Order: sequence, then C-alpha cells, then structure tokens
Amino acid sequence: PRKCSWTNRLLTSGDHGSVQINVGNVDPVTGLFTGESTPFAISGYVRAKSEADEALTALVKANDAKAGSAE
Repeated sequence: PRKCSWTNRLLTSGDHGSVQINVGNVDPVTGLFTGESTPFAISGYVRAKSEADEALTALVKANDAKAGSAE
C-alpha cells in the first residue's frame, strides 16, 4: 500500500480524496527536464484540511535539497 508523503498515513482503498503527483526532475545547470520524475502521494485528510499546497511545496524543496547534496 501507498503512504502519504507528508503524514506517512496509509492510503487505503477507501481514501477517494488522495492523489499521487509526479513532479519532473530538472537539471540544475541547464534547467531542462531530465526525463525522470519523483512521485508524491497526498492523503485525502491533508487535502481536506487545505494543506496539500504547503505539503507539496515542502516535499519538493526537501527533495531538491537531498538531490543537491547527492551530486
């Protein structure tokens, strides 16, 4: 089963408000799409509280910082 990337809650089959968003990876030097993407799952609970935008922004920033330190 999938888990919410923000809260780590399990996304059950009954959570019809959950979404999975694939964010494209961009080369930091050229600014071009690399052809790869990183999936983020957001639960219906987070979306119902209107926190999905904040959660996705923080997750993408954390992923960028992690990817930048790996290079």
